[in-house]
Amino acid sequence: MRYILKLHVRKRALLASLLIFNMLMATRVILSRSVHPLLLKRTPFPHFAPKHLPKSQSCPLWSSSFSFCLSLHKSATTNPSLSSRPCSSLSATAMASSASVDEALEANPLLQDFDFPPFDVVDAKHVRPGIRALLKKLEGDLEELERTVEPTWPKLVVPLEKIIDRLSVVWGLVNHLKSVKDSSELRSAIEEVQPEKVKFQLRLGQSKPIYNAFKAIRESPDWQTLTQARKRIVESQIKEAVLSGVSLEDDKRDNFNKIEQELERLSHKFEENVLDATKKFEKLVTDKNEIEGLPATALGMAAQTALSKGHENATAENGPWIITLDGPSFLSVMQHARNRSLREEIYRAYVTRASSGDLDNTAIIDSILKHRLEKAKLLNYNNYAEVSMATKMATVAKAEELLEKLRSASWNAAVQDMEDLKNFSKSKDAPEADDLIHWDTSFWSERLRESKFDINEEELRPYFSLPKVMDGLFNLANMLFGINIEPADGLAPVWNNDVRFYRIKDSSGSPIAYFYFDPYTRPSEKRGGAWMDEVLARSHVLSRDGASARLPVAHMVCNQTPPVGNKPSLMTFREVETVFHEFGHALQHMLTKQDEGLVAGIRGIEWDAVELPSQFMENWCYHRDTLMSIAKHYETGETLPEETYKKLLAARTFRAGSLSLRQIRFASVDLKLHTDYIPGGSESIFDVDRRVSEQTQVIPPLPEDRFLCGFSHIFAGGYAAGYYSYKWAEVLSADAFSAFEDAGLDNSKAVKETGHKFRETILALGGGKAPLEVFMEFRGREPSPEPLLRHNGLLATASA
Repeated sequence: MRYILKLHVRKRALLASLLIFNMLMATRVILSRSVHPLLLKRTPFPHFAPKHLPKSQSCPLWSSSFSFCLSLHKSATTNPSLSSRPCSSLSATAMASSASVDEALEANPLLQDFDFPPFDVVDAKHVRPGIRALLKKLEGDLEELERTVEPTWPKLVVPLEKIIDRLSVVWGLVNHLKSVKDSSELRSAIEEVQPEKVKFQLRLGQSKPIYNAFKAIRESPDWQTLTQARKRIVESQIKEAVLSGVSLEDDKRDNFNKIEQELERLSHKFEENVLDATKKFEKLVTDKNEIEGLPATALGMAAQTALSKGHENATAENGPWIITLDGPSFLSVMQHARNRSLREEIYRAYVTRASSGDLDNTAIIDSILKHRLEKAKLLNYNNYAEVSMATKMATVAKAEELLEKLRSASWNAAVQDMEDLKNFSKSKDAPEADDLIHWDTSFWSERLRESKFDINEEELRPYFSLPKVMDGLFNLANMLFGINIEPADGLAPVWNNDVRFYRIKDSSGSPIAYFYFDPYTRPSEKRGGAWMDEVLARSHVLSRDGASARLPVAHMVCNQTPPVGNKPSLMTFREVETVFHEFGHALQHMLTKQDEGLVAGIRGIEWDAVELPSQFMENWCYHRDTLMSIAKHYETGETLPEETYKKLLAARTFRAGSLSLRQIRFASVDLKLHTDYIPGGSESIFDVDRRVSEQTQVIPPLPEDRFLCGFSHIFAGGYAAGYYSYKWAEVLSADAFSAFEDAGLDNSKAVKETGHKFRETILALGGGKAPLEVFMEFRGREPSPEPLLRHNGLLATASA
């Protein structure tokens, strides 16, 4: 499966009004992809940015009408408990205590006005008082909105967006730090205030005054005068309000809210268990013979891990080495370790993560599925998949139809893939040739790839240094979309010294967006996988000057091999694809021209279309001019040989059937668990997986396979009953790229024209127009699966 764990998406559609906020949180685990088949988001001011900002500076992030200030000691009216009685009635001790609390709140970085989030100074100690003070302020804003609401844009949507955005920014800040700078203290603080945050979300999502005002707008004579984007906002808010329980009566609403609180708690616990189980496993190796075959980069990384664990004399050459379940380490063993017993040990550890002891996610999964089904029934749906599909392009039937079409086109090719591996390993006199199992397939696939295409991914690493890859990626974005990307390090605070900060300018030289990039793995504090998330969204309502829209800011997070010694980070080709993928997500967020904040960028886009630009960008990794511009040897500057490029191109469809089936397995088991699975029934979640695997895996999973216990996409992210979205969007993205193929990839003028059209539609319109309409505006017709099958070398199989 090519796009799994990523990523950091935590919320589902908890509430109507916070549809966007939840999708935002979802992006935090969702807009992502994993770096390999086996592995399972702001400058706000368009016209101003300080030249240097080593620490967060005081500057309004929101319009003056929504500036958030908790200088309680400066304004007695901000604290009813103080303003209700004269100061003389307060003892000196009480006044001192109150002043101390006020000063602490005033100094809390979460409550400051800032240009960019103060990632460098926010600590666990700020979370409890900061989030609680924020929620108290927003509760007051919500009460004021409900008291004064009218079915007009200025009296409904404007104040609502300000509430949503404020919570999104601050909660997004702390949630992001949990993903990239995890600690027990931060985790505990977030866990404590999370129910209070969810309670407010539910309160907002189930607000009948707001719900009724949206319905009144839709039923008013002025409805037809609204822009398409505003109509989309109204309709989606009404739909999401219903899905958030606004129509439920007292007892049912109370039950619904309890379910939402519990689902939130369970999803966080699930993800924490996965992270802890991943961090817990360490394999100390002292004999180099045990890790024969591991490339120098993997040995260097394993030695660095050993150093960080107290082995002071560890070196890449002499060890000791520590192998972990973190992506780069795990994959290196699976693909290159000649020691079959080591591969088996690491594989078994990986597919049984978080499935035993205190970190066992099995009961959590069953509880999540039970609560999701109860939620669906309360909303009068048959199952949770129907709830999920209510806000997507597809229906359950359409998703299943696509998966089966792709499965049948992939099966024979996957069977042949396995036969090819058996024959090849037999030709190499491998004792396991007649009994290839899961920990053998990646190893022998790499050996067959090397033999068939004379390509060794490790030998290609020197040609893909991170600085050169980023230069090439930025040049491509300039050519396609007419933007310029430049370093802006020091302008915004960062959470780690390795994080880079960039500014995007349009052709006139004006800033239009910013983004952070956190490239390297840090197993002790950082989640695995790769993801993109928004930090600030484009918005006219939240404009600084009331004229130009606030600019978007994103962050991209990867987990690739860090620099070793004097060498830069040398990337595998898969890691190159991953960076292009996440940048595609970031582009849709940053290049939006949508000024309605609730549908700007990735907000408001149906979830099964949101992977379109990310998967689209991956295609450029195989574009000759693009690849040659990034594939420069980090020492000699030599360009990747033409012959090697042709081999890479030929290898693109290598084992495409197998990789497709793996993706389909995950999507299918997701749908099955959310349609016909009965929690607590005679069939276990693992029984469902095995049943699905009979149709989607040439080699059945191990009896003890518990990959579901690490399937964060659907149990801790936004892909519940939506993992099919990767394949759905893959059809869209492949067809979108075929427009460039039709124009002629060697025709620079045609490519630029097509790129401009792509920017003005797919990237610019956000959620302000239905994704099918956006696609047809770009492509001129409805999408077809043919380009995807063709790109994967499966078109002939499908036809047959």
